[in-house]
Amino acid sequence: MRVHRPQDHQPTPPFNAPAARRLRAALGMGPEHVAYGLRASYGLPYATPDLVIAWERGIAAPSSPELTALAGVLWCSADELIGAPRTLREHRLARDLAAEDVALAVGIGLLAYERMEESNNWRGNERQSTALAKVLDLSLPDFVTVTGRDGRLGDLLRSAVTTRWQTYVRPVAKLVPLERALLEVALEELHIDYQGRTAAMPNRGGGPAAGSGESGRTFLDRVVDHFWTAVRGSAY
Repeated sequence: MRVHRPQDHQPTPPFNAPAARRLRAALGMGPEHVAYGLRASYGLPYATPDLVIAWERGIAAPSSPELTALAGVLWCSADELIGAPRTLREHRLARDLAAEDVALAVGIGLLAYERMEESNNWRGNERQSTALAKVLDLSLPDFVTVTGRDGRLGDLLRSAVTTRWQTYVRPVAKLVPLERALLEVALEELHIDYQGRTAAMPNRGGGPAAGSGESGRTFLDRVVDHFWTAVRGSAY
């Protein structure tokens, strides 16, 4: 479904589509009622039920002005409709910063920074990366994701839990600026957890326990999430 509207060229904040759908249903409203409210009360003449449905299905996302209007129609704060930022642009928009502000703060030309946002491919050096984390108030997991290190981190962690975790302390440390002792504890915990899930526990028929392979695969699919959980646990 392609929904045309004047704001198509505007960047959009991260949008929590399930929350919008849930809030509308709680008010007993249909998409047509929301669309009418957007047109009548907030001056969005192009708002249609199809547009509202597209937002709720994640096919499209409201621009910042549209999100403010939608919050008004749904009697909620705009914060309730904003999802967790995932990309460099979404983190910037969530903090209501202009691209010029971020580019200046990290010491990168505006055009170069905008190209990084468009491609979602951060290419700043370590000093600029540190400045980026500060200006966008990024947590360490968010910093790793925004700078495009998630994929490489996942590869290293999968190797660490399936082989000798000690071998991967140094490579992981190059991606994640944490104390070595903390990394060692987290990697060892992950390794033990994974090995415990995939241990060939015999069942009554003498074969491996059913589901152990599936549990291991699920763990590997979410190994980055498990890593951050282990890091938080080891830090306290």
